[in-house]
Amino acid sequence: MLAKLDRLLAQAEISLTDQQKQQLVDFVKLLDKWNKAYNLTSVRNPDEMLVKHILDSLVVSKHLQGNNFIDVGTGPGLPGIPLAIANPDKQFVLLDSLGKRITFIKNALRELGIKNVTPVLSRVEEYQEQQFDGVLSRAFASLNDMVDWCYHLPNENGHFYALKGVYQQQEVSEIEKAVNLIEVIPLNVPELVGERHLVVLSK
Repeated sequence: MLAKLDRLLAQAEISLTDQQKQQLVDFVKLLDKWNKAYNLTSVRNPDEMLVKHILDSLVVSKHLQGNNFIDVGTGPGLPGIPLAIANPDKQFVLLDSLGKRITFIKNALRELGIKNVTPVLSRVEEYQEQQFDGVLSRAFASLNDMVDWCYHLPNENGHFYALKGVYQQQEVSEIEKAVNLIEVIPLNVPELVGERHLVVLSK
């Protein structure tokens, strides 16, 4: 798996330390192990997880501005855990409303020795503890729902970062709250079939 990860990272022009690569591979192994009992992801093959979960999360890294981020509807920690591994200097809150996912994340953080992640069991609209430089979501909801539920989360300079497949301009026009579309970034995920885009919005 390390060899495959090396190849994918090279194709995506992402450079990580050997320790970071090992943490990512170990995370996939944990995901694979827990998936059998907890049904955390529909992707069953660890090699596929490297592409569809790890690389799909990491390609967003260079576009993040700021130091503290919240990953809403994180599921088993995606994109939050790969991004936290790649950015040990940034802080991440991983929020999900399902207990089994947060249990998995807590275990993964302990086993992988990740110190810059805070897992939170909560519904996003009820989480009012702090504001963030960036609000991340991947396969979480429509843009309108994401902005509506998360509008209290970005700080005054903060951004929404929505990881999407095919970019639908109509989705942006349907957002009811006041936002600015900063940019839509086509993402190149090696070996992934289909389009990926990062939609960046601000209040």
